[in-house]
Amino acid sequence: MKILVTGGAGFIGSHYVRSLLADEYPAYRGAQVTVVDKLTYAGTTTSLPMVEPRLQFVRADICDAQPLLDLLPGHDAVVHFAAESHVDRSIGDAAEFVRTNVQGTHNLLECARLTGIPRVVVVSTDEVYGSIATGSWTEESPLEPNSPYSASKASADLIARSYWRTHTMDISITRCSNNYGPNQFPEKVIPLFVSNLMDGKSVPLYGDGSNVREWLHVDDHCRAIQAVLEGGRAGEIYNVGGGESLTNRELTERLVALCGADWSAVRHVEDRKGHDLRYSVNDSKIREELGFRNHVAFEQGLADVVRWYRGNRSWWEPLRRREEAVLART
Repeated sequence: MKILVTGGAGFIGSHYVRSLLADEYPAYRGAQVTVVDKLTYAGTTTSLPMVEPRLQFVRADICDAQPLLDLLPGHDAVVHFAAESHVDRSIGDAAEFVRTNVQGTHNLLECARLTGIPRVVVVSTDEVYGSIATGSWTEESPLEPNSPYSASKASADLIARSYWRTHTMDISITRCSNNYGPNQFPEKVIPLFVSNLMDGKSVPLYGDGSNVREWLHVDDHCRAIQAVLEGGRAGEIYNVGGGESLTNRELTERLVALCGADWSAVRHVEDRKGHDLRYSVNDSKIREELGFRNHVAFEQGLADVVRWYRGNRSWWEPLRRREEAVLART
């Protein structure tokens, strides 16, 4: 078995790669893995076991056809993580999100079609649905994205669907709720708050903190992706939820407590433009059809993440310095 993973040096992609190489998915035991990653500011090879002989790492841009056409032949499947993913950055400058998420996905699928790749899983997000006041989205819910990031991901989903329908490619799409876990880039809310609180810095809470998010541990998410890769049907979408919904204020309260800080460290900042109020997915389809179940309880998972960031400064501090340098130049 030979799997090509795009964006495999990012947070979720690297966890998936490490799980594959650790033989955590029995049906893919011994799989060879090719990682294609551009290594933008949020990607780092320090999240990958680079000395593992079953891993081939190629630094390349999914918008460039030739590297993909050279690499894809001989692979049994592609799992597509590569994306620009930070909502705030997309609000400031959407161009790179359109390029990577839309054009990059199209280029990848076209190259996969030309080289006869038998199976593709496209990793998407619940944010493509927009915001929901009550209840939960199903896979049949309309796409109503509200940020340039989520609009670019919705566009990628539609391109993937068109390649299934037009070219009869075996493509499935997953849409997950908010991920958390170790090795997450420190711009995202949980690692940002944890690292700031550990260093005695303040943390920014948007608006009144009433926005609701559903949290999914990265290990559960990757197991869901693997379940879809192995048993998902062509042309189908599978929601993946975490089962734990919290307001941003409630999440902040838990992180403040776990880090031994107090509420004086929290500063309220102006709300994000177009900030979605609430996300919630109905993931009964993946549970009933593929037998997927979450393994990581949020309370334990969050405590483990705080301990991980406390014990792994050597991983995240250089990334934070690199991010600060990038922001200083913009």
